[in-house]
Amino acid sequence: MQIIVLASQKGGSGKTTLSGHLAVEAEKMGAGPVALIDTDPQASLSHWWNARGASAPAFARIAIDELEEGLDHLRQSGFRLAIIDTPPAITHSISRVVSFADLVVIPARPSPHDLRAVGATIDIAEAHRKPLIFVMNAATVRARITGEAAVALSQHGTVAPITLHHRVDYAASMVDGRTIGEVDPKSKSAQEISELWAYIANRLVRMNGAMDVEQKARAAELGVRPLSPLGSSAPEAEVEEEESVLVTVAEERYFSPTPPPMPQATATESVSPIGFERRNGEERRKNPEGRPPAGMPERRMTVFGRRNADRAPQPGFVEKRR
Repeated sequence: MQIIVLASQKGGSGKTTLSGHLAVEAEKMGAGPVALIDTDPQASLSHWWNARGASAPAFARIAIDELEEGLDHLRQSGFRLAIIDTPPAITHSISRVVSFADLVVIPARPSPHDLRAVGATIDIAEAHRKPLIFVMNAATVRARITGEAAVALSQHGTVAPITLHHRVDYAASMVDGRTIGEVDPKSKSAQEISELWAYIANRLVRMNGAMDVEQKARAAELGVRPLSPLGSSAPEAEVEEEESVLVTVAEERYFSPTPPPMPQATATESVSPIGFERRNGEERRKNPEGRPPAGMPERRMTVFGRRNADRAPQPGFVEKRR
């Protein structure tokens, strides 16, 4: 049985919502039976599961001080995956939960507060020598800060190449015990969750063993390249090369801090991509009125340096105040 622990010192990072979505997606992809464990005193995941009509994934009520015995019981009962939700506070109890993890998932919103808060969680995972991945959660579509946050987190660990964007349907789907994949399977949010689980499953495969035929087919359908498992017949060099390819693709798609440059217009081009007329400097000087074409803002230049007090600024220039 493999164990995934979702941990983050920052409250509101989306651990509970992500725990439920990953558990349901894992069942759908054939990684079950899956057991959910809620160690958060607020018991939000417990309330969601009680409102759920489907019986899978299962829910295990296990106290933190009995976690070792409880996990052994689940393993003997035939469960193949356990997903544990943790409270936001960093305590000795959270450190104990992380000690049982095969993989620690740290969701983080692209904000300075979340980035500052991940340090304590990273320390706990490193203290127990547990592999971890960051998941960018509740990101704004096409926001530059998302890429900048991913670059910052990549200095401390692996960032999942799938970003979960901020959409209301994530929270709305949890009202009656369902997930977005069950409410609207064709939505962009459902696709993001499917791709994220395929990536996490591949990480677990690389660490722990083989992938089921159904999981391989689902991963191929999502366009995610499976990683070679450790301990397989593949040479170590090939394993490292495959991982580097995945990281490179992720960096090109999500970690670019600046957008690609716009194509430069030549003297013969007159129509810009944003819809108004665009002229070069020579055509502007030929304009008898000396004003820019319709739709273009007035461009004023600033004169730097000292100016003679009795000399008025030239037309089109702005006097610099010192």
